[in-house]
Amino acid sequence: MKKIEKTNHYSSKITNKSLDLPAAQAMLYSTGLDEKDFKKAQVGIVSNWYDGNPCNMHLNKLGKKVKISIENQSMIGFQFTTIGVSDGMSMGTSGMRYSLPSRELIADSIETVVYAHHYDGLVAIPGCDKNMPGAVMALLRLNRPAILVYGGSSSSVYYKGKKLNIVSAFEALGEKKENNISEKEYRNIIKNSCQSSGSCGGMYTANTMALALEAMGMTLPGSSSFTATSYEKYKECHKIGTAIRRLLEDNIKPKDIVTKKSLENAITLTIALGGSTNLVLHLLAIARTAEIDISLKDFQEKNKQVPLIGNLKPSGSYLMEDLSPFGGTPVIMKYLLQFGFLHGDCLTVTGRTLEENIQGFPDPEIDEMFFTKKVVYPLNSPIKKNGHIVILYGNLAPEGAVAKITGKEGFIFSGFSRTFNSEEEANRAILNRDIHVGDVVVIRYVGPKGGPGMPEMLKPTSCIIGVGLGKDVALITDGRFSGGSHGFVIGHISPEAQIGGPISLVEDGDLISIDAKNKRITLKVGKEVIQRRRSKWAPPTLKENRGYLYKYAKLVSSASEGCITDK
Repeated sequence: MKKIEKTNHYSSKITNKSLDLPAAQAMLYSTGLDEKDFKKAQVGIVSNWYDGNPCNMHLNKLGKKVKISIENQSMIGFQFTTIGVSDGMSMGTSGMRYSLPSRELIADSIETVVYAHHYDGLVAIPGCDKNMPGAVMALLRLNRPAILVYGGSSSSVYYKGKKLNIVSAFEALGEKKENNISEKEYRNIIKNSCQSSGSCGGMYTANTMALALEAMGMTLPGSSSFTATSYEKYKECHKIGTAIRRLLEDNIKPKDIVTKKSLENAITLTIALGGSTNLVLHLLAIARTAEIDISLKDFQEKNKQVPLIGNLKPSGSYLMEDLSPFGGTPVIMKYLLQFGFLHGDCLTVTGRTLEENIQGFPDPEIDEMFFTKKVVYPLNSPIKKNGHIVILYGNLAPEGAVAKITGKEGFIFSGFSRTFNSEEEANRAILNRDIHVGDVVVIRYVGPKGGPGMPEMLKPTSCIIGVGLGKDVALITDGRFSGGSHGFVIGHISPEAQIGGPISLVEDGDLISIDAKNKRITLKVGKEVIQRRRSKWAPPTLKENRGYLYKYAKLVSSASEGCITDK
């Protein structure tokens, strides 16, 4: 990359004294700047900090450390915040409808502040899962030198010798309903499931997206596997000033880093480690923001090529913190690169390539890491020889659907439908034991427009696991799933019910066939019956007629296109 003459290219438009902008300059003086500071680069430091969520409550502290590192490099750091929505706190409530839409608000608000205030570069510090795609989408829109610092995952909590995490609390509800645990035990599990700051510890959406951003080259090496309160995370923050100065001097921008090949690296790493199905929505949205051609078929192709080797929750046994003793994410990437699964020549925020970044990390300790602990399995003896994110098509999902099939659920399921037009109805039926072995639970009108907001169905999937039906029923929806969901579950069914997708025409007792091997999902009903039902169907009124969710429902694209609102 060609070095630029000055690093304050954007901020000089308001600090240049020859311009008639006295009010802007007066306000900068009032922030504590003096004459010499007007010639320095200004770097925005945005975090998704707020007190009300353990995933985010420490981010302001990390932001202050980043600010110090920036000022140590003779630049100006200006902190600001944007919103976040706690999926764990809103799950199973009407508030969950705001979770996915918050991604767009995050991107919009970061874009707004940086453009309006003429920052030369940006450091984003996201925590919970929508934070990360929202932040990187903003960085791509702005396309100014920028870097991300993942807030880090939480440390585990032991209770009666067992590691607990946030999904333990959800699944305990079903266990209590089945009288497998007492009320006291239920309350103790809740109290001990989440006791430190940082994102949920398993391979849920936050950690999935952190892996994706590191593989994409948008974070420093190791960012995704450093826990929230670790020494390594604080050390990472102290390196940011040097890193962002280098990006400014070399004029390296997000669109130089986020390319088709780097997105393929993100898909590969997250499939290998068992990432959340939300990855699909978010990478589609990131690709469209970067004007890169990525579709569901790219995920399908990678899924054929990349084996599942991560033994991580919710489908496996370990948490993100368990990667650190073996060298963390860079060691996993080094292992994948050695066997040709990654593009090593992709540029990263260090100014070096992915391959150059990971050369200094140790080679994976095969005997200890793979065969003894089994945190990660060897590529020649994987958990599953193909990936777990399966794209399904068929007359029930003409535009596609996304399944998370690790193999322990089986690959084929056929059963009769139990249809519900809301999550609440489905939850009642599951907890009242009105769902039986062989049923296909259909939850519809919870898609991007129908929700509105495409809420996650973690509560029904957790309840299914909790009541002991995890291997005996399937759940399909035009909504989506938390990274904490597991079982035979298929989401993102497109087109969604709200706009007349075939899922809107399913009736109780219809036979539904799910074939993960052949990538098909089929409603076993004759065409003439479907046509007759369609002639009687009418679109329901939107659930919201004002406010943000109404605007979102009017603008949002299909799940098969990433649920974006700016195209």
